[in-house]
Amino acid sequence: MGKTVSGSDMPCPSHHPDEGLVMDYATGAACEAGSLILASHMTLCPRCRSLAEACDVVGGSLLAEIEPEPVSKRCLLAVLAGIGDRRGAASDPARPRPPADIVLPAPLRNHLGTDLNGVAWRRVMPGIEEAHVPTCGGRFKGRLMRIAAGVAVPRHTHDGVEMTLVLAGGFSDEHGRYYRGDLSVSGPEIDHAPVVDADGECVCFVATDGPMKLTGPVARLFSRFIRF
Repeated sequence: MGKTVSGSDMPCPSHHPDEGLVMDYATGAACEAGSLILASHMTLCPRCRSLAEACDVVGGSLLAEIEPEPVSKRCLLAVLAGIGDRRGAASDPARPRPPADIVLPAPLRNHLGTDLNGVAWRRVMPGIEEAHVPTCGGRFKGRLMRIAAGVAVPRHTHDGVEMTLVLAGGFSDEHGRYYRGDLSVSGPEIDHAPVVDADGECVCFVATDGPMKLTGPVARLFSRFIRF
């Protein structure tokens, strides 16, 4: 049995983003949807969290070597005022806090302002539901997906990148098995048909920068009705 995530009985994830994606997250180059899915993965993955922290240290060392540029007093006061505003908002006891949730990682739960019970699902096809995750800017779009036990997602590829983070349950495809915390990253070259495990539904957080393209024998029949 593999190592477990500190403070829980859950095994550490086996599928991770590549170092380039982690570096984009650490340097702030990732868009909001990408940052949100990576932050959620790192909440469940000590390995990638440590890698991101190492990137932060390297970035801090590089910044320390840059010659400082003088700023006006007005600019400095504006920055300090902004920091004060954010601190006040974070410590305001009147701000509502969502209940604890064992499915949604803290970054995603805080972004949505609710736990899984407050998610508004939309039926896509029998056994598959989705919910939009609002994000600003960037080419990636986010959504939650809830798929019933034993259901096979129609065979498909994408016109871009698909990042899928498992939050509950598990699924398998031609490239492996994925459980809570695992992050699957697929490009246009991947043509797969994920199948959810038979012992329970699977909940995933998905970020894509292009539409799904159905490629299986029923693609022509369902393509008019499915919009991922």
